[in-house]
Amino acid sequence: MKNEEKLGKILREKKLTIAAAESLTGGLFCKLITDVPGSSKYFLGGIISYSYFAKERILKVPNSIINKFGAVSKETALAMAENVKLLFNSDIAISFTGVAGPEKQENKDVGTVFIATIVNDTKEVEEKHFQGSRKKIREEAANFGIKKIIKLLGG
Repeated sequence: MKNEEKLGKILREKKLTIAAAESLTGGLFCKLITDVPGSSKYFLGGIISYSYFAKERILKVPNSIINKFGAVSKETALAMAENVKLLFNSDIAISFTGVAGPEKQENKDVGTVFIATIVNDTKEVEEKHFQGSRKKIREEAANFGIKKIIKLLGG
């Protein structure tokens, strides 16, 4: 069983919902989740906030956070997750922000990724450093997010 199928099974069994805010992954997490038949029972939606504009205007990440810490930061990742959870009124939220390449951004190396998760009231942000091509970094981030939520749900 693929991890996204395992996550779907857990979410269905626990009657939990999930929403996502993606930047560097560009919708890949949402694609993996919705590839699973029946995902409409637990997946409420996602926002691809690739630009600063989208992070600020759609996800309501305060400009002060982006100016002080950058779009690629644990603070921005957490604000993205908190606000997508509010937007969709989901039980679980996840966000991804980082640098997939080809070059550094905000003085952060290619492969630097911040993944924020909120499960009920438990909030966590992890900084990861993935290696490889742009495609590989994005895939690693999305897959890590799925595994992280499975782990947080006791799966």
